[in-house]
Amino acid sequence: MQDRREKRYLYETHCHTSPVSACARWSPEELVDCYIQKGYDGVMITDHFFNGNCGIDRSLPWQDRVEQFCKGYERAKAHGDRLGFAVFFGFEYNRRGAEFLIYGVDKYWLLQHEDIMEMSIPQLYATVCESGGVMIQAHPFRRASYLENICLYPEYCDGIEAVNTANMREYNENAIWYAKRFELFMTCGSDSHWSGRKNLGGVYLPQRLDSIEEYVHIIKSKEHIDMYIESGEGYAL
Repeated sequence: MQDRREKRYLYETHCHTSPVSACARWSPEELVDCYIQKGYDGVMITDHFFNGNCGIDRSLPWQDRVEQFCKGYERAKAHGDRLGFAVFFGFEYNRRGAEFLIYGVDKYWLLQHEDIMEMSIPQLYATVCESGGVMIQAHPFRRASYLENICLYPEYCDGIEAVNTANMREYNENAIWYAKRFELFMTCGSDSHWSGRKNLGGVYLPQRLDSIEEYVHIIKSKEHIDMYIESGEGYAL
C-alpha cells in the first residue's frame, strides 16, 4: 500500500521578500532556493502591503507603488519557473492590529483598487470576496509592539492562521481554540523573513497546485488539510 504521505504536497503560505517587506533579509531568489532545499513544492509570497512594514516608497503614485510591490513575487516566480518550483501571489494587509493574508487577487486587481487603503475590514472582505479571493487572518493572538490590539473578525475572514511557527506557542494555542470555537478554517505558515530559520511550517495538500485559485477553492470548500511544523512540535488540532 502506498504511504499516504507520498501523496501530499507541501506549501508555504506566509513568507516575505526583501526589499518589498522592510523587515525581510533575503532576496526572492534566495527564498525560493531555501524552500526547494527544504523539500517544499511551492510558496505563496505574502509581502507586507503599504499599510504594513512595507519597503516601498509611499510617496510614489499608486501604479508605481503597485509595480514595485509586485517585484518580490515576480522575481520569485521567474526564478521558480526556471527551477520547476511553484510560486503564487498573495499579500499581507494590516488594519489597526489585525493582519490578513489575501489570496486570489493579482497585480491588475491592486491597480484597480487604490481605495482598499481606506476600507474597513468588512468593506475589504466584501470587495475581496466579490473578486473571488479569500482572506485569512494571520497570527490573530500575536502580541507585539507593532500591533495595537488583538482584533478578531470571525465574520469577515475565510479562516485563520491557527499555527504560525514564528509565534510563541501560547499564541498558537489561543488561535486554535478560537478557530474551533467559531468553526473557522485553519492554516499554518512560517511567516519567514530570512534564511536560517530553524522552524518553518506550511500546509500539506492532497494535490499539486497549478494556480492560486485551486488553493482558494480548498479554503472556501473547507477541505481538510494537514499542517507541517518543521520542529515536529505538536498541537491539539
